[in-house]
Amino acid sequence: MLHTDLDPGSKKIKYILSGDGAGTIFQINDITGDIHAIKRLDREEKAEYTLTAQAVDWETNKPLEPPSEFIIKVQDINDNAPEFLNGPYHATVPEMSILGTSVTNVTATDADDPVYGNSAKLVYSILEGQPYFSIEPETAIIKTALPNMDREAKEEYLVVIQAKDMGGHSGGLSGTTTLTVTLTDVNDNPPKFAQSLYHFSVPEDVVLGTAIGRVKANDQDIGENAQSSYDIIDGDGTALFEITSDAQAQDGVIRLRKPLDFETKKSYTLKVEAANIHIDPRFSGRGPFKDTATVKIVVEDADEPPVFSSPTYLLEVHENAALNSVIGQVTARDPDITSSPIRFSIDRHTDLERQFNINADDGKITLATPLDRELSVWHNITIIATEIRNHSQISRVPVAIKVLDVNDNAPEFASEYEAFLCENGKPGQVIQTVSAMDKDDPKNGHFFLYSLLPEMVNNPNFTIKKNEDNSLSILAKHNGFNRQKQEVYLLPIVISDSGNPPLSSTSTLTIRVCGCSSDGVVQSCNVEAYVLPIGLSMGALIAILACIILLLVIVVLFVTLRRHKNEPLIIKDDEDVRENIIRYDDEGGGEEDTEAFDIATLQNPDGINGFLPRKDIKPDLQFMPRQGLAPVPNGVDVDEFINVRLHEADNDPTAPPYDSIQIYGYEGRGSVAGSLSSLESTTSDSDQNFDYLSDWGPRFKRLGELYSVGESDKET
Repeated sequence: MLHTDLDPGSKKIKYILSGDGAGTIFQINDITGDIHAIKRLDREEKAEYTLTAQAVDWETNKPLEPPSEFIIKVQDINDNAPEFLNGPYHATVPEMSILGTSVTNVTATDADDPVYGNSAKLVYSILEGQPYFSIEPETAIIKTALPNMDREAKEEYLVVIQAKDMGGHSGGLSGTTTLTVTLTDVNDNPPKFAQSLYHFSVPEDVVLGTAIGRVKANDQDIGENAQSSYDIIDGDGTALFEITSDAQAQDGVIRLRKPLDFETKKSYTLKVEAANIHIDPRFSGRGPFKDTATVKIVVEDADEPPVFSSPTYLLEVHENAALNSVIGQVTARDPDITSSPIRFSIDRHTDLERQFNINADDGKITLATPLDRELSVWHNITIIATEIRNHSQISRVPVAIKVLDVNDNAPEFASEYEAFLCENGKPGQVIQTVSAMDKDDPKNGHFFLYSLLPEMVNNPNFTIKKNEDNSLSILAKHNGFNRQKQEVYLLPIVISDSGNPPLSSTSTLTIRVCGCSSDGVVQSCNVEAYVLPIGLSMGALIAILACIILLLVIVVLFVTLRRHKNEPLIIKDDEDVRENIIRYDDEGGGEEDTEAFDIATLQNPDGINGFLPRKDIKPDLQFMPRQGLAPVPNGVDVDEFINVRLHEADNDPTAPPYDSIQIYGYEGRGSVAGSLSSLESTTSDSDQNFDYLSDWGPRFKRLGELYSVGESDKET
């Protein structure tokens, strides 16, 4: 209620209200000043309102006194229940945890005023989930209520939690949520084999590394707590077998490490162990986290291939060994109880030249072709052993054959030597140093003996000297060698090796006498003084020869020109230009054909039939020229014209045996124009009238103009 201190008797007073919610939530009686709420108030929506009241004149609305401000506070009531905004909840706790282990905590909210009354005072409790878990009423911390809960017995629990306001007293509002608690695994269970004895069978010819069988120890734990390692801890097959752990399948795989032999041992017994990898020391008192089992492995018989006595063979043979001589032997046996005979053979892909043979029964290898160590030191072949009873059972073994050296090659010069001796050389001067080579390969290395032929021992010009490096030096005995007396000396040298028996050969050293400078540099080895006794130098001799050659060339050119000047106007075979006619618009078989002209149609028929043409012989009598024919008209038969010319040319004793002169009058079949040739015609170009060419069409118009030009125009 609002009331002014003014005397209501003097003026008529009216109350007005403004501010938060004026007119919408709050309404004032303008006469009495009473304020009423016209809507339901919600503290959680707005807790207080600020309003302004004023007294004004009823008629003029003028303020009678200053405005007054006041606040309306909304008093809270318990009209909101607690809420779990983040529910439902999930939590985990390790299995086998001790009593009172904290799991998680949950929190509820209440929209009521926490400072006014108990409307927002919450108390928590568990409606479902006992006796496994408990909750603190005020903090909402959830703990385990039972010790040693086993995940393998029950893994997941559902807990229902209630929050109640008013301090948990009756009449309060409440809200609930759920909490799912999952027990996490710990390694509290040891592995356990499903059976104590395993039986496996394996053929004796199984490939190494093959899986023979699997064993598995079950573990109630999961994840890494269930991982186990497998080992063979005892038994009579520990060296032949191994066991590995399969992390995916959580089992142990038994594999073969070494070959099995049914004939040697038919069964094996192994003791395998499975042990947890990750052990929790808190539960070590629950017993050893391992288990053992027995594995029985039975070896089954199989037909095995032959077995050689050695995995490889190394044989040695001298290169001079006789053919069919035995150079070695291989042996093999059938390892099966029912032993089969063995046959031996050579894999010819490794002996393409068939240099060796083998006895199929006893495996003795013999020599089939001669060997040469200098061509090949090693021969690698493969021997095949095959069971006679079962040809599919074969084995192979490599055999390396080393060819031993024998002294079968005589030593010789290492290269082609040619020595040069200065005319002004000094006695005892080393002319040349030579070395020898031997294709053989003695064990103690090469050692050569050098000597001169017996008839050359007392050679007056040269002597030899053996060097420490197994080479030989040739020395001059005197000076004063002269190229005019003797230019070349041949010195045979005998070279012997140190073999048993020793071999020797004779190599000849060529020594040339040369002119040298004062310091011994070779300048010339030609015998100029001997060849030119008159004292001419080599330069002068070359100049004379050049002049002679020049004169000969001039004479040849002069004779050639004279022959060309006297040459008759007859086209020779090698100068036959008939094949070039088609390049000058020869129309061949027609106006449109410039490629298909057959020059053979004008050749001498006798020459075509195989008769040899007669030789060109200059006639003794001068042949009188034939009377020329008139120009060929347009309607002439070209074939008849050509045949007449051929007949005349064949019977002409002064003409060559070919008809090249006649080709210029042949236009080919199908031409609309007649012959343009003026050959054999008595009329000259100036006497002929070529105006008719214009009538043949535009193609011949230009040709007619060219032929109609006068002599004066030609000169111009």
